[in-house]
Amino acid sequence: MSEILIIEDEEAIAELEKDYLELSGFGITIENDGNKGLELALKKDFDLVILDLMLPGTDGFEICRQIRQNKDLPIIMVSAKKDEIDKIRGLGLGADDYMTKPFSPSELVARANAHIARYQRLVGSNANNNEIIEIRGLKIDKTARRVYIDGEEKTFTTKEFDLLTFLAQNPNHVYTKEELFRNIWDMESIGGIATVTVHIKKIREKIEFDTSNPQYIETIWGVGYRFKI
Repeated sequence: MSEILIIEDEEAIAELEKDYLELSGFGITIENDGNKGLELALKKDFDLVILDLMLPGTDGFEICRQIRQNKDLPIIMVSAKKDEIDKIRGLGLGADDYMTKPFSPSELVARANAHIARYQRLVGSNANNNEIIEIRGLKIDKTARRVYIDGEEKTFTTKEFDLLTFLAQNPNHVYTKEELFRNIWDMESIGGIATVTVHIKKIREKIEFDTSNPQYIETIWGVGYRFKI
């Protein structure tokens, strides 16, 4: 069953969308607050997000931007605003579609089906080509740029992902902070190696069960870091 997240502060509209989509066989989760909706979208796996533009907390534009930075899934943006500039901005931030309220619930269902089917075709066509690194419950999908721990996806920034992948691709090799900074940030490390320490800390918080006794990224005191296998 495909899972859809509806982020919509008008409860009557959200419930109407939910009823029509559930009748079509989708699993539906509703969130009425922008901040909580963004957190949920990044934390859990959904097949589609239906995203209202005007929300309490974080607005739809920012939610769309952050989802697109971290995940690859279809986003349908909906709004009562008919201005062309809002549609252009939403699509420019990565929304796959833009619907203006009021709209037919049947049309929403049709568009949801179309976007999910298109995405699944794309994923299916690339599935066998994805380059995967798997080590003791840690799975790094280099092609999709996604990281999982025991099947649960973790959200990574671009540099966090690049740093983790670099270390995992070169296991048991001890790298100094200067070497890591040059390889990941592609510049000389003068005055910048502290950022390596910060990124390692954030990565450990996401992948290690016990950050004080890491099983993946080991600190070699006085030298740097090593990915253990």
